Amino acid sequence: MDDLAGFLRTRRSRVDPATAGIPTDSRRRVQGLRREEVAHLSGVSVDYYVRLEQGRATQPSEQVLDALARVLGLDETERGHLCRLARQRRRRAKAPGGRVRPELLRVLDLVTDAPALIMNHRLDVLAGNRLAGLLYGRPVPGLPGLNTARHIFLEESERGLYADWETCTLDVVGHLRLAAGKYPEDPRLASLIGELAMGSERFRRLWARADVRARTHGRKAYRHPLVGLLELHGENFALPDESSMELLVLSAAPGSPAADGLRLLAALGADGGDARPAVNAQVRE
Repeated sequence: MDDLAGFLRTRRSRVDPATAGIPTDSRRRVQGLRREEVAHLSGVSVDYYVRLEQGRATQPSEQVLDALARVLGLDETERGHLCRLARQRRRRAKAPGGRVRPELLRVLDLVTDAPALIMNHRLDVLAGNRLAGLLYGRPVPGLPGLNTARHIFLEESERGLYADWETCTLDVVGHLRLAAGKYPEDPRLASLIGELAMGSERFRRLWARADVRARTHGRKAYRHPLVGLLELHGENFALPDESSMELLVLSAAPGSPAADGLRLLAALGADGGDARPAVNAQVRE
């Protein structure tokens, strides 16, 4: 699903030669750095670097990876991804299971004023609290069939539930790139990526860029058909002993319109009203 050679090629094409101290003129036709330039700046032979980009060289040393990360200007997330791709042939990580412990379900129930979800590396929603169900229009605790990547690219559009749809698509593709590097032999992940590529032209374009993003925290904006715009703050927590699962909590600032919106959404659900967004997601195993 992902490979070291392709990642190196995309990163090399984005480096400004001037920032690397390489003079350029109008005759230069290469976008980014040449292979020979990367090799020279990294302190490796041109032949070895060419073999890396052709997928013929395996198990580069930590020193080589450090040098490549420096020359290519990789951030911490990208460097970690580079190292995982380099180790793929040595150790294949088995995709973890998807069972949520009952204790984690109880933790979700304790979060009453904010939507909270547990997701795996494929962005399958494995469990959610009551407010999450009201936000996405799904029953709890499992929010059956909801995969947020599929939901964003195939079941929603720029005018749908996600107010910052384009930003969401960047985050999703960056996350799936990281997941592909961690679990290259996960057939369900490969199937999901293929489905998204077949169904979404934007996904295909973003996937070709090979960007990686870590999901940590940030603004999450939803446009709910009944309570309006909900500008929330998302915090992602990696769950201990659950190597691919994370807890996402979507909180509203006290006294904000979003806090009022969440209270209204909860009240609509308690009254038995239809507080579901207009989505037509299919249940998928």
